[in-house]
Amino acid sequence: MKILMLSWEYPPRIVGGISRVVHDLAQAMAKKGNEVHVVTCWEQGAPEFEKDKEVFVHRVHTYQIGTMNFVDWVLQLNFSLLEKAIEISNKVQFDIIHAHDWIVAFAARTLKHSYKTPLISTIHATEHGRNHGLHNDMQRYISSVEWLLTYESWKVICNSEYMKNEIRHVFQLPEDKSVVINNGVQLEKFSGVERDYDYRRNYASDYEKIIFFVGRLVQEKGVQVLLDAVPKVISKYNDVKFVIAGKGPQSDHLRHKAESMGIAHKLYFTGYLSEENLEKLYKCSDIAVFPSLYEPFGIVALEGMVANIPVVVTDTCGLGEIVEHGVDGMKAFTGNANSLADCILALLFDYDLTERVKSNALKKIHTLYNWDKISEQTIKVYEEVVLLGRQHYGTGMQGTEEMKKKSGRKKVQEQTKSAADVKVESKKGRASTKKDKVGLSNSNKKNTQKVSEEIVMNELLIKSRKNRGNSSELH
Repeated sequence: MKILMLSWEYPPRIVGGISRVVHDLAQAMAKKGNEVHVVTCWEQGAPEFEKDKEVFVHRVHTYQIGTMNFVDWVLQLNFSLLEKAIEISNKVQFDIIHAHDWIVAFAARTLKHSYKTPLISTIHATEHGRNHGLHNDMQRYISSVEWLLTYESWKVICNSEYMKNEIRHVFQLPEDKSVVINNGVQLEKFSGVERDYDYRRNYASDYEKIIFFVGRLVQEKGVQVLLDAVPKVISKYNDVKFVIAGKGPQSDHLRHKAESMGIAHKLYFTGYLSEENLEKLYKCSDIAVFPSLYEPFGIVALEGMVANIPVVVTDTCGLGEIVEHGVDGMKAFTGNANSLADCILALLFDYDLTERVKSNALKKIHTLYNWDKISEQTIKVYEEVVLLGRQHYGTGMQGTEEMKKKSGRKKVQEQTKSAADVKVESKKGRASTKKDKVGLSNSNKKNTQKVSEEIVMNELLIKSRKNRGNSSELH
């Protein structure tokens, strides 16, 4: 299968969790023999084109003119993505387009209609969910673009049951149009990465435990709740350091908050970390904490599990679906600093609990969240949509191979010829003797009945497709 993926981030460009999802999914698809092209935004130091193992990666520059806001920049990016995707599509006949989030919606929609290629999308989060509602014109605009992408998509992939329910509520999406496929993590991500004590000493003394957070420093990630939990933790267990990795608009605010609370000596803000240093820090940590207020899935929690460190999460959204409290991790009440502190302290004081949740978490990762299984589930969705696309678009669909086009045309020609022959033979039969007429009539009757049945079935199939097209899937 030939797959075109559109995403605004792909390594080394990492803004949030989408980058890792697109990378790992594309690589898993390619390993199964599919031809995968990813068109994405260029990042400083990255080549404009490369073959990343078996995945073809095309990076585009946005227009070199200033923009008034992020929405304007997104429109420029869509034009650039579209230009590159057209160039590729004129050489490669894609079977399906897979769009990741609203930022690539306009390019995805244009390609779908121009090349008659089925479109599916993955909605990683919604503007409504991120902001607990829509409070200004920009948020309402972004939400409307998200709706447009779900409307134009033949199937919408959600990464958790929570997200499926959210998009049904926010966008009134039909039940049969969405499917839940969890995100995953590379099982070998930390293979060969050992605890580096020299590196660890950059953040804590050997006798101190490291409580680790990684993510964007924005309101919904809940770092402010973690800071509120620090005083209770250090009052019970002083030999601990909190390491916060990542950058974002709340960085300065969080630093000032730590200073005003008198806990700055217990915190270390690393800023952005390279993938190599991030892997080191995972292996150097003793507990990973993700206190999100809104988290449709939470790949970082999976990374903590596969790094074999215990994780503490909040019971929110899809993040809460990953962890079973006290079994393969700890779950705190969302936004509750006291509950978060209690979960951290339970792991600090109870060695048996820590070892048990680590072991169970690894088993769960290998069973449910490995990319080999996830890619198989995604391919099944692709195959279902491609089949519908071929029925809907017919030979006009870009990804329909030339041999299948020829085969379809040949079958139609044979049926037409057969029907014509029946009419000719029927006329001849009427001019022949009564005996010959009876014998030939019986033969023609069978042929005519067969052709008539095929015509009726085709008419019913066309009506059925039209009905589906007017309901939820085909646009």
